[in-house]
Amino acid sequence: MTHTPIETMARATPEPVARRIRGLSDRAIAWIFVAPSIFLLLAVNIFPLIWTIRLSFTDFRVNRPNREVEWIGLENYQRILTDDDIWHTMQATAHFLIWTIVLQVLIGFALAYLINKKFRGNDLWTTIIVLPMMLSPAVVGNFWTFLYQPQIGLFNYAVAFVTGADPSSFSMIGDVALAPWAIVIADTWMWTPFVMLICLAGLRSIPESIYEAAECDRASKWRQFWTITIPMVLPFLMLAVLFRGIENFKMFDLVVQLTGGGPGNTTTLTSIDLKREAFEKWRTGYSSAYAVILFVTVFGMASVYVKALNKVKER
Repeated sequence: MTHTPIETMARATPEPVARRIRGLSDRAIAWIFVAPSIFLLLAVNIFPLIWTIRLSFTDFRVNRPNREVEWIGLENYQRILTDDDIWHTMQATAHFLIWTIVLQVLIGFALAYLINKKFRGNDLWTTIIVLPMMLSPAVVGNFWTFLYQPQIGLFNYAVAFVTGADPSSFSMIGDVALAPWAIVIADTWMWTPFVMLICLAGLRSIPESIYEAAECDRASKWRQFWTITIPMVLPFLMLAVLFRGIENFKMFDLVVQLTGGGPGNTTTLTSIDLKREAFEKWRTGYSSAYAVILFVTVFGMASVYVKALNKVKER
């Protein structure tokens, strides 16, 4: 007679241990299963955060482990908040953040609205549109670096075809004025499908009976769009903005592959600047304070935004 693995384990369990297990309450058993996850959470997330906050009040340098560490209080925070270069980096990050979100939401919602209309080849076009999102940022960065090449890049020739300009007369990733827009375009191309999928889920969650009732009241398509579609999809749009805002605030790999933060510091985002301070200049205490400021900024803005999102959902 064969036994299942569970029965085999039960037979192999010593009787004293078996009696203890049978005497455990449901709460105790639940804690036994949850405890490893809580321990990993504390080890991977909470402890590094606490350690980073502690280091932010010191002048610690990780490349000098034998050097005496001095407690300097809020000096690192004061230096960061009064540094003009840091504020320039914040402005570059805000430019990237705002324009990518605006373009991705507008284009993503428009694509979702079109795909929501049933037509031949609907599934094929959806798959094609979603393809950029499946690529890694490093691959997308290399791909768009090739497209932006002044001599052979297809992007320059497309612009020349529309405007009549010489394709080799401008460089998207080499010009100070154009480089910020180069990373905006690449990120929009890659992540607009993500916003589209969220908006598509919102559109398909709207009951058809609402539109039928509106048609019975002789509401025009335009009025249905503004009084039914937009209000009911708005929570999904706000959710997409939240996800993309958090991700783009810490954007790193795509920008590094495209411009490396240049030309000059034109496209140096806060994530790139933080990496340079921590792993090129080895100013560990300073970079820890920098990271804490960015964390508080993102966490604070996200908390306020989530409260606004919950109020929209309750309406």
